[in-house]
Amino acid sequence: MSIPSRLRLQRRVFVLNGSNLNLLGTREPHLYGTATLDDVRQLCERTCEQLELALVFMQSNAQSDLIDQVHQAHAQRSAVVINAGAYARTSLALHDAVKAVQVPVIEIHITNIYQRDAYRPPSYLSRVVRGSLCGLGIDVYRLGLMAAATLLDADASSEEEHAIR
Repeated sequence: MSIPSRLRLQRRVFVLNGSNLNLLGTREPHLYGTATLDDVRQLCERTCEQLELALVFMQSNAQSDLIDQVHQAHAQRSAVVINAGAYARTSLALHDAVKAVQVPVIEIHITNIYQRDAYRPPSYLSRVVRGSLCGLGIDVYRLGLMAAATLLDADASSEEEHAIR
């Protein structure tokens, strides 16, 4: 069952960027590439336009800001695509916020976090998100948005079917 266009335009996705992602383009370009956060924002804007998604894009080095945005996405019944940076591996508070909400959350990382330094712990977020993407450069944003749109459509169809019964 396809979602009517008028409803699709109301779909929203929060793209959240965590610690040090404001330094994209200059921070370890051999790992993260030379694309800036503004380049990532533009990629997300183009992708959301194609997918008929409203975009909320933000970056913060404060985990409390990310948590507040996850809560806001929940209140607005929106999807979340999150590159939490190091907070994915260190923040139980962010883990708990994602676990508590009833919206699709996709975790993304520009690098392959499983090939990084051995001293880094595994991602806490991976345990509570609907899906994870990593190691594909900034294309993880586009792919994460595509996954979020698919999940929003599936959730809307499920709710519609449930309401009909």
